Amino acid sequence: MSNWIAITIGDVTGIGPEVALKAVAAELPRGNWNYLLIGDATHINELNSRMALGLKLAPFENYKQAGRIAIHSPGPALPQRLGTGATEAAGAALDWLRDAAKRCLRGEVAAMVTAPVNKESILRSGQSFVGQTEFLSQIAGTNRTIMVLLGTNDRQRWLRVALATTHLPLRMVAEKLERSKVELAIERAAEACALLRLPRARVGVCEGGQLGNEEQTIIGPAVEACRKKGLDVVGPLAADTLFHYALRGDYDAVVAMYHDQGLAPLKMIAFDSGVNWTLGLPFIRTSPDHGTAYDIAGKGMANPSSMIAALRLAQELAQQNQASARV
Repeated sequence: MSNWIAITIGDVTGIGPEVALKAVAAELPRGNWNYLLIGDATHINELNSRMALGLKLAPFENYKQAGRIAIHSPGPALPQRLGTGATEAAGAALDWLRDAAKRCLRGEVAAMVTAPVNKESILRSGQSFVGQTEFLSQIAGTNRTIMVLLGTNDRQRWLRVALATTHLPLRMVAEKLERSKVELAIERAAEACALLRLPRARVGVCEGGQLGNEEQTIIGPAVEACRKKGLDVVGPLAADTLFHYALRGDYDAVVAMYHDQGLAPLKMIAFDSGVNWTLGLPFIRTSPDHGTAYDIAGKGMANPSSMIAALRLAQELAQQNQASARV
């Protein structure tokens, strides 16, 4: 059983490398995990020095090497000076994602945590790209992944949100929404509750938001089908009240029909500490719930709270996997 967590540093012209290093610095004293930073070594070492983090970084040799933090740099070295959103950085970020995913599939690392990339920069580099979730799903050979986002407010009240659709313009949601996708999101939401070892897995399902007749033709039938499978699920319900009741504790997870329906409430309570968790992959993958934030990149002011939360969730899930394997 591996005690290594792979961390892809994302787009080096964004805040990914900064929050990754800050998160590792915060987590290093809390446990016994080793960290494999996958990205450009020159950028990582320079940033470690500039931020005076004092992390002891070494080139990756093997999983038995001394030290708890190693750097692996797949592909050619990047230029030291890159413009914001440079296509070289975008292409390299995908290489690093691919490397980490393959290590997960081979069982060499216990989980992967992915710093943010920028979709527009990747598309400008000439590569097809929808999102990291879809990219990793393709590598893993599955189309049954669901994004679950979670965060807590200052009173430790949680929201856990599964998305039935992702990365779509709002006008396309109605035509892309399918009963099978809603059912899968409900099932993954209940699965998330079980993996988090919650005492209950009551799922509330949002209505379509007046997109059309989806409540009668898609969402309602999906809810009923999941009830027949034995899941504790209620809906479709108006999103403006459902999230209030979920935050109050009446529901353990919410299924939203589209990105902003689910993300707006989550960002309201956990703007700095939300986590994106991909369920349905054959390995653990989490990420911070923010983007590359080009406007503050390189200024040393990026808040690592979301990356720390993503790292902690990955470690918690990996520890559970290891405990189950020992039974």
